Amino acid sequence: MPDYGVDSSPNGSTHQPSEVELPADLPVIVGRNLRRLRTRRGLSLERLAKQSGVSRAMLGQIETGKSVPTIALLWKVAAALNVPLANLLQNEASRTPIVLRGSDAKLLTSSQGQFVSRALFPFDGERGVEFYELRIAPLHREMADAHPAGTQENLIVAKGVVEITVGNHKPLTLAEGDAVLFEADSPHCYRNLVANEAVLYLVTSYGERVS
Repeated sequence: MPDYGVDSSPNGSTHQPSEVELPADLPVIVGRNLRRLRTRRGLSLERLAKQSGVSRAMLGQIETGKSVPTIALLWKVAAALNVPLANLLQNEASRTPIVLRGSDAKLLTSSQGQFVSRALFPFDGERGVEFYELRIAPLHREMADAHPAGTQENLIVAKGVVEITVGNHKPLTLAEGDAVLFEADSPHCYRNLVANEAVLYLVTSYGERVS
């Protein structure tokens, strides 16, 4: 996602730099994105106008690309839609399919390489959901700290047999093809129970937007 030099969180600081580089076709870009985000949420122009404090007529002009919106106005609309400001500014290129080559994988390791995490998403800004591939060495036990309140983890075992322990709950044994969903706001543990590498896929969902 291109960087337009503004804080992309509608709930964050509203400080704006003296110079903001915006694309020449901004009205068309914003209009397309606004209509997509509004309709995806099932909002009418009237409802969005009430929530944002921006008139229905102005929202209509923005959606049709007939008006050049100010940053201050976009902040109001982004806040009402509960999305980062950058979501209204992203161009078509940033929404095309993104290939993450295995040869260029960004790997995070711990325990001397016995626990390896590969991000299956681009590091292009904040997101509410993250997708990872996890590899756990034979018989290795990996502890994870508690995540922020509202965080959920959804795991599926692609290879091996693992034990998942969440807080004070009874350990769960998962075989290949098994999945589990749990609240990750307490310490949790991943343990490979067999003498072969285990492979898991993890989807982490955050209750609040992360930065």
